[in-house]
Amino acid sequence: MNKFTLQEMRQFFKKEFPQANVMGEVIALGELTAELRLEVNQNHLRPGGTISGPSMMALADIALYAAILNEIGTVALAVTTNLNINFIRKPRANCAILAKAKLFKVGKTLAVGEVTLYSEGDEHAVAHATLTYSIPPS
Repeated sequence: MNKFTLQEMRQFFKKEFPQANVMGEVIALGELTAELRLEVNQNHLRPGGTISGPSMMALADIALYAAILNEIGTVALAVTTNLNINFIRKPRANCAILAKAKLFKVGKTLAVGEVTLYSEGDEHAVAHATLTYSIPPS
């Protein structure tokens, strides 16, 4: 069951984690899932005209964070303990990047999931990340 509406999640990020809003916007929430969209601009590009790895890593991190919060509620101090990412192919720099997060496990102290990143309009993944989050005691 979703703990947030899309608008509530956006408001949470705006108030509690405002820097997240420059790293992507939540566009969908579901059971154990979240989707974010990053409108790519010059700040996300590296030499050679491709989207930087740190930009894609931040998008993946925030996407899984949104999925976790949607399951456990407003636990602002849940933190990333591990992020592993594989860059699969060069993303298109002239379009947005989509992040599709899926949780595998949400326990009392840890949450584990994956995020697949796509260039908008392309079905082929550009990166795949696995992440673990630490959930503080309630």
